[in-house]
Amino acid sequence: MRKLVPIACATILSAAVGLPAVTSSAAPRPTAPAISKEAFGSVGGQSVERYTLTSGNGMRVRILTYGGTIQTLEAPDKRGRTANLVLGFPTLADYVAKNSPAEGGGPYFGSLIGRYANRIAGGRFTLDGVEYQVPVNNNGNSLHGGTAGFDDKVWSAAEVREPGKAGLRLSLVSPDGDQGYPGTLTTTVTYTVDSHNRLTIDYRATTDKPTVVNLTNHTYWNLAGESSGDIYDQTLRIDADRYTPTDATQIPTGELAPVAGTPFDFRRPVPIGARIADNDPQLLIGQGYDHNWALNSSGRLAQAARAADPASGRVLTVYTTEPGIQFYSGNFLTGTLVGTGGKAYRQSYGFALETQHFPDSPNQPGFPSTVLRPGEVYHTTTVFALSAG
Repeated sequence: MRKLVPIACATILSAAVGLPAVTSSAAPRPTAPAISKEAFGSVGGQSVERYTLTSGNGMRVRILTYGGTIQTLEAPDKRGRTANLVLGFPTLADYVAKNSPAEGGGPYFGSLIGRYANRIAGGRFTLDGVEYQVPVNNNGNSLHGGTAGFDDKVWSAAEVREPGKAGLRLSLVSPDGDQGYPGTLTTTVTYTVDSHNRLTIDYRATTDKPTVVNLTNHTYWNLAGESSGDIYDQTLRIDADRYTPTDATQIPTGELAPVAGTPFDFRRPVPIGARIADNDPQLLIGQGYDHNWALNSSGRLAQAARAADPASGRVLTVYTTEPGIQFYSGNFLTGTLVGTGGKAYRQSYGFALETQHFPDSPNQPGFPSTVLRPGEVYHTTTVFALSAG
């Protein structure tokens, strides 16, 4: 079976891309990675569990079966002090009511996104001569799978235990016609934590009819700590020479524009807030950064981005097989949502790095294809590596 995106063999993961072994002079001696679970309520008569993955080296990740959501992710700083680094809600009721309301405008904190991450213009696309209409929920476009995407579903879960790793395998069957998409899509997403403080997300999907698919995770990061304030002083590097400018409704124009000489040039580390207020038409559209970068090394597992917090010494390095990454600077956080730390999230209190295929690819013949056909396997991998120094 053909893979939509080729990936490096997992057995040569570290050697192929130089993933760092995360250490800290103040860190405790590592123990074996582990997994545990607890009840977290119910939705529509379906029980929801919260799984906790621990690296044995200071990192702990809590994942909900509702939406496959990363609720918290704790990791140490350069002095060995641990903090939660991702934005999220304290209760299941908060996720159900606020994370992705049907009318749009939700933050999608930590959720798995599907069937189609990012935007589809007008919620319409044509595949093999047939036009399909999917729900419109954002400025006249479809965003993140529509009004009831994968983030609203309760996923089936199975624990994964391997030497030096602990994982959670989540599964979901989306029936033919779900949210207007053709084909029964069977999806498996596996979260794995290892003793080097790497969180790997492996996505697989198959279909029984031609369809389009684009999966991602929508975690918001704040490397200084979830309740610490804005992320403007944290630096970002993106391994991309080009990005995809958008129209006024945030649909790509089809151009792959050079980042050189623009506020979108992150080829060297730059504080996120350094140019976010520039009088640039693209920044005005999104009220900050909310764009897709065309990565230089698509198709193989390679470094896509690196973020760092100078004060804590924490570093987040992102590796992916995907051709693009959406950098979103939390522009539409308005102080109306209260997070796990008990504080309101205001503008740019977190940033997202969503590894993906490009927005609106079904309507953009010049973009990498998101078509999946029977007999093919959609397979992508993303690694979030945490370190401190």
